[in-house]
Amino acid sequence: MELGIDSFLAALFETGPGSASGASALGALLDRVAWADQVGLDVFGIGEHHRPEFLDSAPAVILAAAAARTTRIRLTSAVTVLSAADPVRVFQEFATLDLLSQGRAEIVAGRGSSTDAFPLFGFDLHHYDALFAEKLDLLLQLRTEAHPHWSGRFRPALTGQGVYPRPVQAQLPVWLGLGGTPASFVRAGELGLPLMVAVIGGETHRFRPLVDLYREAGRQAGFAPEQLRVGLHAPGYVAATTTQAAEEYYPGYAKLMTRLGKERGWPPVTRVGFDAQRGPLGAYLIGSPAEVAAKIHRHSLALGGLDRVTIQMDNPWLPQVQLLHAIELLGTQVAPLLRG
Repeated sequence: MELGIDSFLAALFETGPGSASGASALGALLDRVAWADQVGLDVFGIGEHHRPEFLDSAPAVILAAAAARTTRIRLTSAVTVLSAADPVRVFQEFATLDLLSQGRAEIVAGRGSSTDAFPLFGFDLHHYDALFAEKLDLLLQLRTEAHPHWSGRFRPALTGQGVYPRPVQAQLPVWLGLGGTPASFVRAGELGLPLMVAVIGGETHRFRPLVDLYREAGRQAGFAPEQLRVGLHAPGYVAATTTQAAEEYYPGYAKLMTRLGKERGWPPVTRVGFDAQRGPLGAYLIGSPAEVAAKIHRHSLALGGLDRVTIQMDNPWLPQVQLLHAIELLGTQVAPLLRG
């Protein structure tokens, strides 16, 4: 099983003592990616948002900077909001990243849980599903054809123009990042694409019927079981003890999620709810190395087997030294337990 980290590069949005500039936050993130590479983690992902709490609106640029400071860790989006992007440009950016990283680039394509990109780039939310389906079709065609012939509703046709550069990898890896609709899981299986399931709340085992739909659709489409890879993205944090992990992580988590939740009509974050999410069946991977590894194993059994787990540790109120220590524990203690 591969283990890694996803970051949305949450930034301090408060003013006053302790606030961090965007430049220093980006620098600290690159230090974390480099450290994740050194301690043996398998993958580092950067999300995409277009709002003041996050600094990840240009993930390919951040990943390119990370490529210059790493040697082995795979570098991926988490996710690319493909519905609001030009697939040609996305392919070019990640093919360039693949060249810079000598074959370590990946794309996790999705529609995103936040819709800020749609009005920003002039797209109609009424076309939410149609945009994604069409743009995914083009992105997958670009992986195999340097001079594609393609036409659709939302982008000018391609009539054989060259799309360059081409990546180092024979076929640039594309995962589908999904959150919960059965049709999306079926489509991923029919296309034979690896699946990244985002479980950011609730109980992970509830996603098993959707993962089963994915595997069955892939089987019926003629794909071998080993081609139908499944990954899990979930919030998490590791410290020496479970109590320490919870006490360090909760204050900043509560601030950030309460702020974001107000816009979506969510109830205020409470410690009771937080503790439930980090309990035996909850999604959160928060605890000591042994507890986090054991919980990942439970999640894997609940979903019929996992090939990759990425942990989202964004919390701008956590000191860099604590985040670096959590990354070290993931690489040196949690990962060996999963691989053994």
